Amino acid sequence: MIPSVSYPRYRSVLPLSRSTRVLSGLTLALLIALGWGATTGALGVSPWALLSGEANALSVQVWWQLRLPRLLLGVVVGAMLAGSGAAMQGLFRNPLADPTLLGLASGAGLFVALWIVLFQGSGAASLYGQFAAGFLGALSVCVIVFGLAKRQGGGSAAVMTLLLAGLAINTLAGAGGGLLAFIASDEQLRQLSLWGMGSLTNSLWSTTALALVLIPLALWMLLRSASELDLLQLGETTAHAAGLDAPRLKRRIVVATSLGVGLCVALTGVIGFLGLLVPHCLRLWLGPGHRLLLPASMLGGALLLVVADTLARTLGAPAEIPVGLLTSLLGGPYFLYLLMRRSRSC
Repeated sequence: MIPSVSYPRYRSVLPLSRSTRVLSGLTLALLIALGWGATTGALGVSPWALLSGEANALSVQVWWQLRLPRLLLGVVVGAMLAGSGAAMQGLFRNPLADPTLLGLASGAGLFVALWIVLFQGSGAASLYGQFAAGFLGALSVCVIVFGLAKRQGGGSAAVMTLLLAGLAINTLAGAGGGLLAFIASDEQLRQLSLWGMGSLTNSLWSTTALALVLIPLALWMLLRSASELDLLQLGETTAHAAGLDAPRLKRRIVVATSLGVGLCVALTGVIGFLGLLVPHCLRLWLGPGHRLLLPASMLGGALLLVVADTLARTLGAPAEIPVGLLTSLLGGPYFLYLLMRRSRSC
């Protein structure tokens, strides 16, 4: 029996001072973006008028009932999508893993569409049923994709399998969504159409409050896995010798990602490429250490989604552009750039 060897924990190559500066800078940028989003829109709201009590009743109601829960929802959804992307890239050990590319968002979306068309009623039971459907859809896809990657082992074959599996799942989910749209009523069809483009309009306090409870739980599960993800980058054999319980780590990340992404999709629809764009860029800048990369990705994802949603509300005012369209317009060209860059390096 081979004795267990105690290895020192893998540490980020960045000094603590730089890590502090990075996280502080992202936090400051997020606060500035929140201030901009809180005061910008079809109805301008002055923060000084709100603080001094001079704002009229309409401004107070718009800010409290509409704008504040929307900003908070944007923060937690952006943090969840980007954080889950960073965690999955570390778990699969490839930089192209992403909840959208691997089909998690599409699977959650298909289950939510099934719930809307076939089972949706009214009241709180309908809302919680939609959340449960999103979680089960994301969990099912994550288990399938994870099983395929495990059978392929590592290397370029596993990466190709991940991309092909994600493409197949996205295609099947699109076909299933089209079939559901065919049998849906006019009201359900409009709901599916608007929800499928990705938007933060479903940001009432009744829905945002649940997201503010469950999504931070999923984020905490990912953050406490940072050191173990760093150790996993050394290879499963070395990590196991150092005492890492890899199956337990994988189950934790699968459950956290499925819970968070499923809830995000149920609330906002499919917001594409956020889980690929943010962690991939930050990984190139900050390095592979997840103790810095995970919180930085969460802050960066929240920042990007808040900015994108504010632009979506203001560029076409008084109409509103679905924020999922903006993130796809940003992420699609970047993904093509990554593919061309990889083909040149081969």
